[in-house]
Order: sequence, then C-alpha cells, then structure tokens
Amino acid sequence: MTDQAGPTAGAPGPKLLEPKGTALTEPFWEATRQGRLLLQWCLDCDAVVFYPREVCPRCLGHDLDWRAAAGTGTVYAISVQHRAGPGRDEADGPYAVALVELPEGARLMTNVVGVPPESVTVGQAVRVHWHPLADGRQLPFFTPDP
Repeated sequence: MTDQAGPTAGAPGPKLLEPKGTALTEPFWEATRQGRLLLQWCLDCDAVVFYPREVCPRCLGHDLDWRAAAGTGTVYAISVQHRAGPGRDEADGPYAVALVELPEGARLMTNVVGVPPESVTVGQAVRVHWHPLADGRQLPFFTPDP
C-alpha cells in the first residue's frame, strides 16, 4: 500500500537534484511512476537487497528479482538539516533526513515530510509519500503513519 500524494497537500515541495537511472535500477524507477515501492531480493538466500546491485551482498548470488514492499516503516535514525542541501533552496527551510527501516529488512535514506522536521522521532511509524520528479518518476519520501 502506498500514498500517491505529493510531499504536502497543495504544494509541489522542494526542487531536488534528480537521480539518474540505469539499466539496473530501471525496475525500481518504473514502479515509482505508478506509486509502487519495489525492493530487490536474492532468490538464492531470500535476503532483501537495497540499494539495487548486480549480486547479493549476503551470499554473492546472481539470481535477483524485484518484489513489492509494504510502503511502511519505522524511523531508525533522524537528523534535521537547517542548511539547504544539494538542489534545495534556503527558502525551503529545515528538513528531516531519516534512515527508515522497512518491515522487509531494508533501510532507506529519505526525507520525512508533512510535519515539522523537529517532530520526527526515532521509532515513529511512517508510510511512503511520493515526491514527483520532472520525468514522471517519484522519490520515496515518508510521512508519519497515524
């Protein structure tokens, strides 16, 4: 289950540097166009593999596939940034950079949006919240999950 809305209701959100896709990451990015979060899995040892790779970092297996993720998680670590990062404008103000642990076992470095950054806490439940990119892909941000 995923949230198809932008980072905040009625607002486009900050303009960010857009990541480049590769043949390896194409399934991930293509799924984001439909608001789906996919993770790579090793079929040899049944381990989640994130970020996408050619081989499994756990068993060095080459038999990798893509599976849908639940789109929920827990804030594992949080840092509120008060200076504009790459592609951000000072006017965007502070933002929350978080390491979000997914129930599938992967941890994603992302932003938590939709609430004041200082209100985000370790252990907080979050849900994926898509940030649109110019080419139709979307970045997986997260927002608190009530």
